[in-house]
Amino acid sequence: MGQTLLKKVWDLHTVRQLPTGQTQLFIGLHLVHEVTSPQAFDALRQNGWTVPFVDRTFATVDHIVPTRNRQRPFLDVMAEDMMASLERNVRDFGIRFVGLDDQRQGIVHIIGPELGLTQPGMTIACGDSHTSTHGAFGSVAFGIGTSQVRDVLASQCLALEPLKVRRIRVTGTLAKGVYAKDVILAIIQRLGVQGGNGYAYEYAGDAVDRMTMDERMTICNMSIEGGARVGYVNPDDTTVDYVRGRPFAPRAEQFDRMAAWWKSIASDADARYDDDVEIKAGELTPIVTWGVNPGQSIGIDSRVPSPGEAADPKAVADALSYMGLEAGQPIEGMKVDVAFIGSCTNARLSDLREAARIVKGKHVAKHVKALVVPGSAGVAKAAEREGLDEVFRSAGFEWRGAGCSMCLGMNPDRLEGDQVCASSSNRNFKGRQGSPTGRTLLMSPAMVAAAALAGEVVDVRELG
Repeated sequence: MGQTLLKKVWDLHTVRQLPTGQTQLFIGLHLVHEVTSPQAFDALRQNGWTVPFVDRTFATVDHIVPTRNRQRPFLDVMAEDMMASLERNVRDFGIRFVGLDDQRQGIVHIIGPELGLTQPGMTIACGDSHTSTHGAFGSVAFGIGTSQVRDVLASQCLALEPLKVRRIRVTGTLAKGVYAKDVILAIIQRLGVQGGNGYAYEYAGDAVDRMTMDERMTICNMSIEGGARVGYVNPDDTTVDYVRGRPFAPRAEQFDRMAAWWKSIASDADARYDDDVEIKAGELTPIVTWGVNPGQSIGIDSRVPSPGEAADPKAVADALSYMGLEAGQPIEGMKVDVAFIGSCTNARLSDLREAARIVKGKHVAKHVKALVVPGSAGVAKAAEREGLDEVFRSAGFEWRGAGCSMCLGMNPDRLEGDQVCASSSNRNFKGRQGSPTGRTLLMSPAMVAAAALAGEVVDVRELG
């Protein structure tokens, strides 16, 4: 009987089965950043441990990095302490590091693929929930907590529960104005924010096959919002072409051998799945979240639900109250105060190109604060070569340095009071963007751009 990619990669990295039923899994690549690593490194020092696999460890800074004024020391004392701590730790333990002034710096889930560190068939761990992004390359990638960061640093292994596999086939053709972000929001809306518990999601179907690597990364990035531990796409020629020539990719003949192996680990045609779901691409419209989790979303032409129509009326009523919405009202027309294009979900060059196409020759609404934050220094330079930064500036956007920015409230880019933010990020939890009363509407970068121009939620398809 055929096997899934998850089974193949899992077995290849299995060290042993533990009496608990867990698997001791070898981690092929460990990505480290400044927020979840300080206590892990402290534990190494306390126990006199080293990092035996420094060649499989790579660190950067992203979460707490200011995107406007990067002068050291940072004004935020806690951020400066985290930054200094990581700089000291990578120096003391001999870990590869791209710091604030390095031309390769950026959000960890953007620079991993960008540099060719992320490759098919790997197991990848990072102290960040959105590590599932790397599954777009046919790797098994997952976020871990600080104690597990310690374990990987010390042993390069983790004890993990086996996962079931749900195949999600996206079939047909996406309409213009409908993007990968809409696909993953639709999946979460349908299956629920807890629907993936205990599962790995395998994204398949002809619509996924036609997607670029950037689009696949967007989908895999938000697997965690659907409750899945892992999300992945089987490696194919698109994957191979993306990795080829990257700084850390295999070279010459070795690359061709690796490429053949990468494609061989794709799920077999007769692989068995624990569940199988089909999403019809042609039925999707631009999607906007209305509530306080990514599953609380509707199509742009739909109306906000009523508590009486919901399986959990209290949760819906609470979300409506927090968001200042009334049951049955359209989401289109909701006023926005801030527009944010960025995050590990949607801050790649293709995202910025599409948003720039929408805003070119137009201007942000007078009451809207709009900012674009490239996901890496590399993305920023590429965008600047194409003149995208000038397109955004002319339209009234702020052009910032690389970092996580307004995705979360761990740096100076934060909402104030009860501001409403049209955001291309991945989470719309209460207080997620820095204000305990701030409100977040998740949508595609193109939809964020359209909202910035109109000053309210609009259908990007109507802008052509």
